[in-house]
Amino acid sequence: MSQTSTTFLTQEAYDRLREELTYLSNEGRTEIANKIEAARLEGDLRENGGYHAAKEEQGKMEARIRQLTQLLDSATVGEAPPDDGVVEPGMVVTVQMFGEEETFLMGSREIGDHTELQVYSEKSAMGAAINGKKVGDKVTYTAPTGKQIEVKILAAKPHDG
Repeated sequence: MSQTSTTFLTQEAYDRLREELTYLSNEGRTEIANKIEAARLEGDLRENGGYHAAKEEQGKMEARIRQLTQLLDSATVGEAPPDDGVVEPGMVVTVQMFGEEETFLMGSREIGDHTELQVYSEKSAMGAAINGKKVGDKVTYTAPTGKQIEVKILAAKPHDG
């Protein structure tokens, strides 16, 4: 079963990612095609390191294009969630874990480039466990290591970036 989920992005992050997608889809593809063609002209492809490196670069670029396309198609842009104390993407969340407080932005890692805050995906184990919960709630989730972790939500405010 396929599940489509929305990803919160600031307008700045959306614009930056849209520019990257446009570049990769146009100039980036042309540049890599030129590299592949230049390497192909060097001779035997079985022993041509430049050719294989360029083909690998092309594969990574095409994967990034697919990732950006999917992310941008499903993004909620610039709409800060309501200041109602409910944890959801686009919120700056403070939790208590292991006796210590941690504050982070819940959303796509793509917005982490332009904020001092650490960013946790709502699709991560902790993100999924606290998504939709309210300030004061305690939840326990299973970490990827299999360990049970208890988290108390201390604050949830809309991100202003």
